[in-house]
Amino acid sequence: MIKFHSTNYGTPDVDFKTAVLRGQALDKGLYMLNKIPTLDHRKIFSFKDLSLQEIAFEILIEIIKEQIPEESLKKIIHRALNFEIGLEKIEQYDYLCHLSKGPTCSFKDFGARVLARIMEYFLSLEEKEIIILTATSGDTGGAVAQAMYSMSKIKVIVLYPKEEISDLQRKQMTTLGKNVIAIGINGKFDDCQKIIKTAFADKDLQDYNLSSANSINIGRLLPQLIYYFWSYSRIAQNPNEKVIYSVPSGNFGNLTGGLIASKMELSVDKFISAVNENDEFPKFLSTGIYQPIVPSRNCLSSAMNVGNPSNLARIFDLYGGQIDENGNIQRNPDLEKLRSIITSYSISDKLTKETIVGFYNKYEKIIEPHGAVGWAALQIYRTKNPYQNDIKSITFETADPAKFPDEIISLIKKKPKLPRTLEIIQNKKEYPNPIEINKYEDFKLFVQNKI
Repeated sequence: MIKFHSTNYGTPDVDFKTAVLRGQALDKGLYMLNKIPTLDHRKIFSFKDLSLQEIAFEILIEIIKEQIPEESLKKIIHRALNFEIGLEKIEQYDYLCHLSKGPTCSFKDFGARVLARIMEYFLSLEEKEIIILTATSGDTGGAVAQAMYSMSKIKVIVLYPKEEISDLQRKQMTTLGKNVIAIGINGKFDDCQKIIKTAFADKDLQDYNLSSANSINIGRLLPQLIYYFWSYSRIAQNPNEKVIYSVPSGNFGNLTGGLIASKMELSVDKFISAVNENDEFPKFLSTGIYQPIVPSRNCLSSAMNVGNPSNLARIFDLYGGQIDENGNIQRNPDLEKLRSIITSYSISDKLTKETIVGFYNKYEKIIEPHGAVGWAALQIYRTKNPYQNDIKSITFETADPAKFPDEIISLIKKKPKLPRTLEIIQNKKEYPNPIEINKYEDFKLFVQNKI
């Protein structure tokens, strides 16, 4: 059985169920696998003949093993991943992977829906209820809220920055009700995340069975490995072929999933960590000095407005380092190995807009802001590394362009088609903001008195 340790190394190792239901380790660290299983390249190559759900089972069973029976895990996967995924060839060697075809039109549907059903399974065994605390910079909140909506044993509280998400992103959380409470705060995503992390470590709230559905929860993160293996299997022509991934990066769960996949022997030549103007990570890779951005910068790619990504703790851990929840480095990772597998570029809002316009003019296709950051970073990498131009690349588009209609219309004078799931909520009534939060104590009192 694979156990999980805290990236702060101040609490005992736990099994998968404990890691999932607890969300964050008691010492404020993130849970990480003690051992990463590996797969034979030929087996990975054979995934080309399997469906998304079948690939998901092959990956997750290697990690979860006997902690969830095989038939139960298959049922969880088929109920959770009941939507499409798309891979589109843009240039001879460059592909765009559409991860936005789920119920909330965001890549977060993969992790949120699998996690919700895993939690439901474990809670049913223990006849236990749980309160999910989630911070969102845009898409996570909607994906978690929708995935866990109406689940009898789960209450969901989502914190989001009022001024930094789109109307549709907000409505995916605020129109639900029942077991979902969405709270907009006058602040940044990092402020939301700090409140959530403080609550997990608050001894006064320990009896409330708090857990997380952000990518700080290992159960939310692991399903993100699935689309790496799926997309690779669709373009690889031999078992040893390597590919380049350009990954829009905010809280770095997406990139961490890819790094774990590569440790499982997925053939990756390079990860391009594409960030917006919150450039703390590319500066760290370049200088070895890490400086969180406080407050985070408000950019067009709003879901990536993160000045101190939580999952850096896991990335450091993968490469022998340690960084705490406040961004203080306790032990440096192996920078040489980190730089050999990851390169990172900061993409300005100006370049993001130019990329959306240029992509539409060249390909007659609409790309959304986060995908545009990924595509722009890939172009920089291609220019800097012309000798690798025949290595295939996959760029993730992480949300549907219809989530950002005002920006898209202003740039290309074309309104993106609204998916049915977004059309339904467009005119739904929103529940009012239940509380004004100016400090952590406001949130704590709300939980104690209202939940």
